[in-house]
Amino acid sequence: MTTQMLPSLAAVVGDRYRSHEVPVRGGLLHVGVWEPEREDPHAPTVLAVHGITASHVAWPLLAQALPGARVIAPDLRGRGQSRDLPGPYGMRSHADDVAAVLDHFGVTQAVTVGHSMGAFVAVVLADRHEDKVSSLVLVDGGMPLLPPEGVAPQDLSQAILGPAADRLRMTFADHSAYRQMWREHPAFREWTELTSAYADYDLVPTGDGAFQPATRVEALDEDIAELVEGDSLLTALANLRHPASWLLAPRGLMDEVPPLYPQWAREHWIAAHPQLAVSEVEDVNHYTIVMLERGMSQVVPHVRAALGR
Repeated sequence: MTTQMLPSLAAVVGDRYRSHEVPVRGGLLHVGVWEPEREDPHAPTVLAVHGITASHVAWPLLAQALPGARVIAPDLRGRGQSRDLPGPYGMRSHADDVAAVLDHFGVTQAVTVGHSMGAFVAVVLADRHEDKVSSLVLVDGGMPLLPPEGVAPQDLSQAILGPAADRLRMTFADHSAYRQMWREHPAFREWTELTSAYADYDLVPTGDGAFQPATRVEALDEDIAELVEGDSLLTALANLRHPASWLLAPRGLMDEVPPLYPQWAREHWIAAHPQLAVSEVEDVNHYTIVMLERGMSQVVPHVRAALGR
């Protein structure tokens, strides 16, 4: 990944955006930061944590909607411009990485918003670094996934993620070819400038003139098992003590019904954690809940309410 900002990224992140490199175990974690519109030493901080094969480029709409807040969004270990950081991966590692990010920026406490796997990271962060989190906003993630019966551990990625996992083993001639793959994905029928930036940022050169997605396969495989039965996640949920909103998409990763959390799974986790404030975000899928205006416009009030606490 070149250090020069891609034109498609520059078009969506705005003037408040700066990129940073933060020391963590094994190297530097790449972080995007949107500073408050007006300089304010008392401005609140929102920590935004992306999904399992995503990057911090999932979050420009959140930052645009919160001009009075600082929004800090890392590329998790093994993804984006943090892809060369070594394993082990897993929720503990990611939680400790983002805690180091908050320390780097002098943030004592943040509202933590996590999408998909980022919600799992947020839950474990709140357990391992309790004082750094004020509230949690868990966006279509955070509760253990219940895969179809009979799915073997080595098949989890395909069973849960489908084409999002398949693409990590593919190469592409150029950015246009990669965009086309995403345009054919049923979850991205509504294409925006943000979708272009998200896809462009995700490509890295292979060294032979081609490109590949930035997420490392070994990071995906290590992380996805923890979303089902990871000890750190189960411990963190058993100890859940922060105010937490759980926002759910009505359609899944392929724009399908049932969604990632079908009704029976929702009822199971709501019964297990009655303190969750649960809401469904209308007319979105697992991706567009954060990547379309109509999704983010329904997420933002929950983040503002958390900031108000």
